[in-house]
Amino acid sequence: MHLLDQSSVIPLYHQLKQILFGKIQSGKWKPGDKIDSENQLMEMFHVSRNTVKKAIEELVKEDKLYRIQGKGTFVSKPRLEQSLGGFYSFSRMIQEKGFNQKDEVLEIQKVYPSTKVRSNLALEENEQVVEMKRLRFADNEPIILESSFLPLSLIKDIEILREVTSSSLYSLLAERFNIIVVRAREAFEPVLINKDEAPLLKTDAGKPALLLERTAFDTSGKPVEFCISIVRGDRCRFYTELN
Repeated sequence: MHLLDQSSVIPLYHQLKQILFGKIQSGKWKPGDKIDSENQLMEMFHVSRNTVKKAIEELVKEDKLYRIQGKGTFVSKPRLEQSLGGFYSFSRMIQEKGFNQKDEVLEIQKVYPSTKVRSNLALEENEQVVEMKRLRFADNEPIILESSFLPLSLIKDIEILREVTSSSLYSLLAERFNIIVVRAREAFEPVLINKDEAPLLKTDAGKPALLLERTAFDTSGKPVEFCISIVRGDRCRFYTELN
């Protein structure tokens, strides 16, 4: 048992927070585990309820812990991290983190695109696109709701796109349609998950998410995909490194 140093200039709540976080880092407390109650922590460390509450609140704010009303406090799952310094790839991120990746195709259809989609794909007004909606999973947990729009003129058989469940989209485009994606333009902004997205992503409406919009280009510089993704904010984090 780590005793708190009552004479230290470091606040007691911060000392307790570091001890609790150490249990998470060491694996003693695993994702989904219920931690000791406030009363138990008060007795263990001989501190006030306010000290315990503040230590836990700090860890909740940092997404290390989460509360369920009437049930207690639990250890959060670690968020998936992706650098903004290079081409974003959910498949690669999942593989690097050691998770099992799965895609579920929700819908594939031919549509006339919105003005926004048409502009990003540099299409004429009467041109159609293939819209593919899919859910992207990490260890059977839905993480991203994604809609990809591809010029219909490039996709001779839209049913081939269903093979994306066993292959990345860009690998599939290269192998089956000879479309080689070499670069992309991406934009990110914070949003809230809406009532239609929430059940698919198995979370609550109003929870924070990241809206990712990507335009992908082939070797000739032609836009070949415009993608809109809703990324769960509680499960993913993006970062950049500056020199």
